[in-house]
Amino acid sequence: MWSDLQPFFVLGIALGGVFAMSGVGLVVLYRTTGVLNLAYGGVGAMGALISWTMIDKGISGWIAYPGCILFCALVSLVYGTLFAPLISGRDSLTKTTATLGMLVIAIGLMQMIWGRNAHSITLPTSYWNYQIGEVRISWTQILGVVFPILITYGTVVFLKKSKVGTAMRSIANDREITAMLGVPVRRIESIAWVVSGVLCGIAALLLANLVSLDIVGLSFLVVPSLAAALIGQLNKIWVTLAAGFFIGILQSSFNTWPSVADYRGLTPFVLAIGALLVFGAGKNMVART
Repeated sequence: MWSDLQPFFVLGIALGGVFAMSGVGLVVLYRTTGVLNLAYGGVGAMGALISWTMIDKGISGWIAYPGCILFCALVSLVYGTLFAPLISGRDSLTKTTATLGMLVIAIGLMQMIWGRNAHSITLPTSYWNYQIGEVRISWTQILGVVFPILITYGTVVFLKKSKVGTAMRSIANDREITAMLGVPVRRIESIAWVVSGVLCGIAALLLANLVSLDIVGLSFLVVPSLAAALIGQLNKIWVTLAAGFFIGILQSSFNTWPSVADYRGLTPFVLAIGALLVFGAGKNMVART
């Protein structure tokens, strides 16, 4: 049983790392701006497709890969600078729903330009691999595990120790009071959008290599990432990291069970709904007392 599970466990923990890193990006953005960016995966998918196109045209991967990250960061910055401030005073649900428009635009453009065919990106790290027992592990998979942990640790330190991180936490607590204290709220929010965009681009490249560059699949990267963020209550970064790994491992492990393998894509939905029910019930109990 374990020998059958090993390859899926390795893939699952790498995918879980990508989900975790994306979830951390969502949490940082939400804590600063109150926006759950539902277009996260769509922007990442478009960035990965641009990177694939550059490589297909003969441009070096060392230029194409950073191009994906730069594109995602710029799109996030443009939205956060031009459009998000227009509804900054609205509730979180309204601000989150507005990002659906960006997702629809991204999917429409991708289907118009690249069609619906799946593509693939092969990072240089995929050629460096090791044989451990019966499982071959690539450096892309190792990066999918190690990089999110480093990113999460760096994010926690950044939020606690740096002036910008302190300002982000202050904005999350009370935006108006923070602005009255002289903190450049718009600038801090723009930084949060850029950071989220950079993590989006990195996650898209890793996922396009680990699975495939599929427009729909990559666009809905936000679902497992959102599930991880919800389990972390949109606040607890380390819990979000652990939840992302758990979702990836569980979803991938279902491939070994034929009776449920076809439904493994529902895993993040079920966990997200469960998190909402559990935490919602907890808040209601606190309110009643």
